[in-house]
Amino acid sequence: MITKTQHVPLKASPQPPLKRSSGGKKLFRKIEPYIWIAPSIILMAVFILIPICSVFQMSLNKVSKTGKIQGFNNFANFTKVLNSSAFGIVLKNTIVWTIAVVVISTVLGFMLALILNNQFRGRKIARAIVVFPWATTLVIQASAWNFIINKDYGTLNTLLLKLGLIQQSVNWTPTPGTYFAWEIACGIFVTIPFVTFCVLSGLQSIDTSYYEAATVDGATYFQKLFKITLPLVKSSLTVSTVLNIIYVFNSFPIIWTMTKGDPANHTDTLVTYLYKLAFYNNKQGEAAAVSVIGFIILLICASTYMIYTLRKGDDDL
Repeated sequence: MITKTQHVPLKASPQPPLKRSSGGKKLFRKIEPYIWIAPSIILMAVFILIPICSVFQMSLNKVSKTGKIQGFNNFANFTKVLNSSAFGIVLKNTIVWTIAVVVISTVLGFMLALILNNQFRGRKIARAIVVFPWATTLVIQASAWNFIINKDYGTLNTLLLKLGLIQQSVNWTPTPGTYFAWEIACGIFVTIPFVTFCVLSGLQSIDTSYYEAATVDGATYFQKLFKITLPLVKSSLTVSTVLNIIYVFNSFPIIWTMTKGDPANHTDTLVTYLYKLAFYNNKQGEAAAVSVIGFIILLICASTYMIYTLRKGDDDL
């Protein structure tokens, strides 16, 4: 008897998944970080590096009133700027402005951060009040200070007259020096919140066990301050100080809103001075030279401070 054999279809064995070659994985891992940061690098190149190179080029060349570069001029722009009678005044003002605002705001901001780091009722409200000057635009702050110190209708004279502390309105800006001092005061006022919250972030990261151990050992408040607090917030102070040097050195709105650098450049800084050269006097080459000088000064000061601070920190460790 002949029987038909049944044919059972065989199942195909599953194919192993394709594996990416180890060389491809390693290459991708190497270039992956650069892929993620590529957009930022492109934006920085377009909006920062290219303008910086353009300014350096303008400072070394003769520039027409229309902004057209006409060729190398043997550093004539720098020579004209350095020989100008106004440049010495402006440079001195810039140094005084930067040092005064940065140093005083750092000291006051550090003290305020120590206060806000304590537990007390209404601390959140106090922090919100402190951050308000920093959150407001500098033009508004400078306009408000101008209104306060005005001789005829200023709120400072009005308040003192009502309190009976003065008999007649006082001119709070009799000389360019006093007006510049008021600008420095305004700069300090708007800079304190930034320093305060930078230091406060460092203070809140300190473990309380350090202070508890110091208390058990009989350490005083100032011993804790100089042996524990200051060393542990040094990194926060370094960041805030370097950023403050950059921001204050390049600050434009306060001085321009309050005095526009008048009279006769006696309240100008490098930033307002180069603005006048470029857009008032159509001397774009000289303005670019002033910008390069300011860039070099700022680079040297910030780099020196960072190197000194970091080396000192390493030595302490």
